[in-house]
Amino acid sequence: MKRVQLEIVLGTILVLLSSAIVIILGVQEPQRLADYEVQQRAQLIEYGASVFVTNCTRCHGSQAQGITGVAPSLRDEAFFTKRLGEVGWGGSLEDYIVSVVTTGRQISTRPQLYTGATGTSPVMPTWSEKFGGPLRDDQIRAVAAFIMNFEPYALGQVATLEPLAPLADESTPEGRGQAVFLQAGCGACHTISGISSGNIGPVLDGLVSRAGSRVSGLTADEYIRQSIMEPSAYVVEGFSDGIMPPNFAEVLSEDQINDLVAFLLTLQ
Repeated sequence: MKRVQLEIVLGTILVLLSSAIVIILGVQEPQRLADYEVQQRAQLIEYGASVFVTNCTRCHGSQAQGITGVAPSLRDEAFFTKRLGEVGWGGSLEDYIVSVVTTGRQISTRPQLYTGATGTSPVMPTWSEKFGGPLRDDQIRAVAAFIMNFEPYALGQVATLEPLAPLADESTPEGRGQAVFLQAGCGACHTISGISSGNIGPVLDGLVSRAGSRVSGLTADEYIRQSIMEPSAYVVEGFSDGIMPPNFAEVLSEDQINDLVAFLLTLQ
């Protein structure tokens, strides 16, 4: 075979191989993008939970369940099905939430039910830094994403077995661990009946009955601790790696992790 012919054959093979690689990558790209979108949304919700806990619980409750006479629940069916019609909003509910958080409310739309924390105007303060508030646009968007995460539970698409429960006694490790669970934003991704309703990560009800046998050689305590500190070490079937933030070992203190594990070990 002449050199020219050899070069043509090799060139043809390289073109075919390159085409095959492009086709394979093209087939995989939609799933990769879908997984990336889920991961980004989860991180946005997680961040929104932390912003909500810092700024919004005084009026809307520690778990967005509302406070009688002060501010409404942000996780009930009426909020997701009727609120836009009540106020005549033509856009999406998530954009409505962004708008309300951005500008606040001078006057309550339901003064017979909710009067704000002080009972005087404004019933909800302006939160956007553009108007003198403390939050950036990305923080407000994150809060809206966090609130929207309650929708499947509010609409009954995902069952919740128990009503919201009050926080446990924080004088115990389990009680402090429950507080860590909420303050660290874990409830934005995980469901625990009566406590949280996240739907990004696995449901944690009955965790202890699974944790002790999920990874060979690890006790329930060891498995739960590993899942917090090294979430990629074992990924539950049906969920993608990378959804759970990998830096809780850096963000939480050793005492907080111990308390969190103690709390999760109560989920029989």
